Amino acid sequence: MGSQIVVIGAGTAGARLAQQLAGAGQAGGDRPHVTLLGEEAHAPYNRVLLAEVLAGRYGPEVVALPSPGPVRRARANHIDREQRVVHCADGSRVAYDTLVLATGSNPVLPPLRGLFHGLPDGVHAFRTMDDCLALSAAVRPGTRAVVIGGGLLGVSAARALAQRGAQVVLAQQGERLMERQLDATASDLVRRHLTDLGVEVHTECRVRGVGVQENAVKRVELADGYSLGADLVVLACGVRPRTGLAHEAGLDVRRGIVVDDELRTSDPRIHAIGDCAEHAGRVYGLAAPAMEQADALAELLTRKAGSRYTGTRALTRLTLNGAGPVDGHGPLDLATFGEADPLPGDDVVRLADATRGTYRQVVVRDDRLVGGVLLGELGTVGALARAWEAEEPLPQAPLLHLLTSDGGS
Repeated sequence: MGSQIVVIGAGTAGARLAQQLAGAGQAGGDRPHVTLLGEEAHAPYNRVLLAEVLAGRYGPEVVALPSPGPVRRARANHIDREQRVVHCADGSRVAYDTLVLATGSNPVLPPLRGLFHGLPDGVHAFRTMDDCLALSAAVRPGTRAVVIGGGLLGVSAARALAQRGAQVVLAQQGERLMERQLDATASDLVRRHLTDLGVEVHTECRVRGVGVQENAVKRVELADGYSLGADLVVLACGVRPRTGLAHEAGLDVRRGIVVDDELRTSDPRIHAIGDCAEHAGRVYGLAAPAMEQADALAELLTRKAGSRYTGTRALTRLTLNGAGPVDGHGPLDLATFGEADPLPGDDVVRLADATRGTYRQVVVRDDRLVGGVLLGELGTVGALARAWEAEEPLPQAPLLHLLTSDGGS
């Protein structure tokens, strides 16, 4: 009989791992028995595409992930490491030989006035399919919507709501949109893209609270005393690794659940992957690294020699919801990889076209490509990704060639 593997969390990482393990026995030996525990009522889905569902472009069924097999609907409440048993909220118990925590992350709910006793009607997080469907049901043409947070999630939500006909204001506390992914030039292009859609963007804008009447949101209050009328408020203020279960079980937790190069926690029978995991001091919080970790762990659990996880080498490629004629504006394509912020002494090559709304930047260090950002035009992404993944000295050619050759992509 194969080993008993229990995976807690049926999101991107957990579902991918279960799918990979489902076929592992075909390569020889006993097939592991995998139990996938998931809290959500929906089948596992691609969280990256939630904004497409909110925009009305896709239905929930379109963004479903390949089926990893049946998902047991249960919330894990406690891990008994001595007995190797997971206790669930419904009173059931699930025994394991190997346990994998793929618990993901929770949305950060800011400490704003008016939110201390839960979310009033009209105020929504934007993290799960239920969040997305609730927002979709609430928005109408002319709805006054305020999105708090100008990261990738906030930009995606603002664009999706604008496509649905809402009057959208995006309030970002930082100096620019998508600060983690983009430099000032690329961020300005994203801002222009949103403005062209009718989104009113405010940066360096601190929100103090929400005004509520009869448990329904009516306005958003800014620190400068100004108020924005609001029928709908979206909280897109980032995410925090979901580590409570691991912490309660006595595992090593810092920002995330600490794992080694075999994705093991401080208990060698327990692994962690995805948004909840911290590897080499880093929590990625993105879909591509989560899938890389799931694939690496599947190899490790099926005893493939030499398997290790040494950090992500995945390129993040995104389309900020939109694909043409829905609103007359084309999609906003974005790809990022490696280190987009240069260090002193690095060579930086930029190519921007304000008319076409495109931007490309690569960072070269010691004749090696270490990172880049492409916005609006991804024709060169294939060649750049291959050069980055190879980690080899670049050919003796002008660096501008990196941004102007499609390399057969």
